[in-house]
Amino acid sequence: MNAADLAERVREGDLRLHELESHADPETAAAARRRVVANEAGTSLDSVGESHLAAADTESTIENLVGTVEIPIGVAGPVPVAGGEREAEHYLPLATTEGALVASVNRGCSVIRAAGGADARVTKRAMTRAPVFRVDGVVEAEAVVGWVRDHETDLASAAESTTSHGELVDLTPYAVGDSVFLRFGYDTKDAMGMNMATIATREACDVVESETPAELVALSGNLCTDKKPAAINAVEGRGRSVVADVAIPNEVVEERLHATPEAVAELNTRKNLVGSAKAGSLGFNAQAANVVAAAFLATGQDAAQVVEGSNAITTVAAREDELYASVSLASLEVGTVGGGTKLPTQAEALSLLGVRGGGSPPGSNADALAEVIAAGALAGELSLLGALASRHLSSAHADLGR
Repeated sequence: MNAADLAERVREGDLRLHELESHADPETAAAARRRVVANEAGTSLDSVGESHLAAADTESTIENLVGTVEIPIGVAGPVPVAGGEREAEHYLPLATTEGALVASVNRGCSVIRAAGGADARVTKRAMTRAPVFRVDGVVEAEAVVGWVRDHETDLASAAESTTSHGELVDLTPYAVGDSVFLRFGYDTKDAMGMNMATIATREACDVVESETPAELVALSGNLCTDKKPAAINAVEGRGRSVVADVAIPNEVVEERLHATPEAVAELNTRKNLVGSAKAGSLGFNAQAANVVAAAFLATGQDAAQVVEGSNAITTVAAREDELYASVSLASLEVGTVGGGTKLPTQAEALSLLGVRGGGSPPGSNADALAEVIAAGALAGELSLLGALASRHLSSAHADLGR
């Protein structure tokens, strides 16, 4: 059946939009769906329908497909990064519609390059899932917490039985009245790991329910915390906790950022630290979300997790002959396998970084991706702080016509 006939059947009520793939190949189903929704809205979806991406390639990443939205992608760099897994120069792919962003990050990359490169390290790997259980009161809560602490090995065995890669690395109980939360943390290797953590935790919850009076209310009790601003992620981390830093000679600061090291350090303190604290912010940085979001879109990460990924602290100190700068991202949730990383353009962006697919050892590719994103965020911080310290921010945007 062709797209026009399928669309007519939907309009007549014989089929629903989500049933189209059961009656045609993915491309025809998407074309029929475009016809239906465009006709009802009185508009055209011709551009949305023009894509080299095969509909069949999207089946695990989208439902009710009508086409694709193109986002311009640029590159910043190269930026030399000495990471925990590898040392290399990278072009950082950034997908964005914000004019001047890539130019800004590119300038920061040139500063880092002139300084000899950035160091970066993943300091923690723990994708979390935190179910909530119902208990009778604090006495039962104490008993459940005590049992969990005494049987972490049993819960780890149950959780890890569901995956060939995931490893339970942390389990912290929290009692709140007649609720008990268990925050499970997993090393998910090269996968972002949210699905892995959810499936593994479900198995562990069955053990808790069978061995204690606790009753599972929800597999996610929001103490995880996924896709929401949360202090626990800033403190304990989620996904990957990663730090990038650089020591920049004073002459490089003045030549490339057009400001003194003391001015940049003072600005960071007053803006990123004091200003953010006064605002009650969970992020103490200038524009980390910009780089995280653009890198996520380019490499097929879950875009909503920019909420946690931009949970970052930027520190700057003027030393005797250099400016020290760092950015610490507590909860950067990235992967190089699964999800959107399988789409052709996103896979190419990962290949550009040399981190496509599973790493050897497992987890090394996702670690390297996190370290490069952190270095890119550091470049963005340096560039924006320099623009503000030299009072060039508005003129830069004006010159670029943004």
